[in-house]
Amino acid sequence: MAETILVRVGGMDRPGITAGLMKVLAAEGVELYDVEQVVVRGRLALGLLIAVPEGRSTIKNLLFHAWQAGLDIDFEVVEDAPPERGVETVVTVIGPGVGPAAFGAVAQAIADAGGNIERISRLSRYPVVSYEIGVRGGDPVRIRADLSAVAVDHGVDVAVQPEGLTRRAKRLVVLDVDSTLVQDEVIDLLAAEAGVEAEVAEITARAMAGELDFAEALAERVRRLAGLDELALERVRRRIRLTPGARTFIRTLQRMGMKTAIVSGGFSVFVDRIAEDLGVDRAVANELEIEGGRLTGRIIGPVVDRERKAAILREVAAEQGIPLDQVVAVGDGANDVEMLATAGLGVAFNAKPAARDAADTSLSVPYLDAILFLLGVRRDEVDESEPVPVDGLPPV
Repeated sequence: MAETILVRVGGMDRPGITAGLMKVLAAEGVELYDVEQVVVRGRLALGLLIAVPEGRSTIKNLLFHAWQAGLDIDFEVVEDAPPERGVETVVTVIGPGVGPAAFGAVAQAIADAGGNIERISRLSRYPVVSYEIGVRGGDPVRIRADLSAVAVDHGVDVAVQPEGLTRRAKRLVVLDVDSTLVQDEVIDLLAAEAGVEAEVAEITARAMAGELDFAEALAERVRRLAGLDELALERVRRRIRLTPGARTFIRTLQRMGMKTAIVSGGFSVFVDRIAEDLGVDRAVANELEIEGGRLTGRIIGPVVDRERKAAILREVAAEQGIPLDQVVAVGDGANDVEMLATAGLGVAFNAKPAARDAADTSLSVPYLDAILFLLGVRRDEVDESEPVPVDGLPPV
């Protein structure tokens, strides 16, 4: 009769360790149930679950092999059990730094909700620190709620997603532009050129207070831009700043074979240029009317409001034959709420409360490429496909 034994092996990692152990096990005719291995700072931790037939000298031979190889090894007889379920929930922790207090609070929240941590892997050390935690069991609703409180208390972002093919098979990313893909609100830059900053800011405040809807507020603000010439538009175009990590984010998505789209309540005269610069597959924004080289203060065609943003997301997904659960949407404001709710994964990026409430998860770090970590992409995978860094600095 066979005994089920858990073998734990440790030591400095080097090529051939796993192969040597497997050679011993094969010679003994044991059955291999499971194996897991991780290397942390060059030190190996390897676990093997095996069935040892009665009368075999497996333990003795493993001990001798480990002694020869300079490895630490121990054994534990375990009860036979049905195969365990795999990881059901993935928790991603992201922050400028993730210390023991924050990590401990995350682990405690998972345990309090009945979850068990099955694996932990580091995704990045820069521009932010991030970890992915695989959790089995527990109440996902409670895990999400408790980790939201942990995130606030410890200044980290925590995302909770169901594990499965859908999470790993995202195929389309749709982004807002102002204060998401770029750092600026372009309407404010235009208002500065026209000398109507205070008026535009007052209209924006009224819209945020619910006194005006988006289309009304946009029309009121654009009307005050009448007379701006194309030289002013070019000055604004040169002042627009991409969000840190934007190029890396888009470039990595493209190398992963994913489609990208930007959908903006801003203006096509700027958004189209950004899309061309980044190589984005589709761009939709409001069109400013220009006559005789100057803005008329009017918009041509339908306004890109919150409903139209969601409709465009669905349209692009349908054109590409991509199910909505394989779409990621990223935005920061109330105008993005429907879009965030429509996508399989809605990410609120440095967002206002309305967007955070509608999204599946939120990020408060200033780097757009941190969204890659929510998709399970590791920083070293990004760097392998990035251009050579300048002056020894990591690409951003």
